[in-house]
Amino acid sequence: MILDQFRLTGKVALVTGCRRGIGAAMTAALAEAGADIIGVSASLELAGSDTGNMVAGLGRKFDAYQCDFSQREAIGEFVGAVKERHPFIDILVCNAGTIKRAPAAQHGDALWDEVMEVNLRAPFVLAREFGRDMIQRGSGKIIFTASLLSFQGGITVPGYAASKGGIAQLTMALSNEWAGRGVCVNAIAPGYISTDNTEALRGDTARSKAIEARIPAGRWGTPEDLKGATVFLASAASDYVSGTIVTVDGGWMGR
Repeated sequence: MILDQFRLTGKVALVTGCRRGIGAAMTAALAEAGADIIGVSASLELAGSDTGNMVAGLGRKFDAYQCDFSQREAIGEFVGAVKERHPFIDILVCNAGTIKRAPAAQHGDALWDEVMEVNLRAPFVLAREFGRDMIQRGSGKIIFTASLLSFQGGITVPGYAASKGGIAQLTMALSNEWAGRGVCVNAIAPGYISTDNTEALRGDTARSKAIEARIPAGRWGTPEDLKGATVFLASAASDYVSGTIVTVDGGWMGR
């Protein structure tokens, strides 16, 4: 039956940036579909977090980690710790990200480097390290969080736009190598979603209204709008889908 293909019972999903916003919604979706969760964020409480309590309330396991994805050494330590406790990850969701706003002429090296480390290098390292195990086993799902700025340039966020353009290319590059070995690699590009990352935009009344007016759906999205695409790309229902960037944008890219 088709609905059975969306079930994730018995699967283990690792979700970065799981503490709030889109990452928390993705985590909820995977747990609701039956997956146990390995959650990580820079400031995630190791016990008693809202995300962990939510997963536990659904009857699923939750293993919490902290990791600053701007620090290369911390990423290596995190990967080692996870592999020691979890011999195999079925689903990897690379969602953790950051955004630094400054006009390009004032966008300093430190801003650029931090954004690239968190948004592009860290997802590649995680995909490489956990993807290697997926290849050996012959199955796995990797989901990156891309952006509308994987396709467009944005305003005063040159590092963010470059990093999300890189995520789109990385999605296709890894898929080209791994799809034939049982590992599907895809990305979700959220539209304008009400989260902490878009607080500055939503606080600009004129810009917020202009954005909403351009969205065919007539509203900003919510993190919960990402749940369906997440379960689809994590499940057997998408076994012939790879190298794709799924936009969840209220129709923005079609306009």
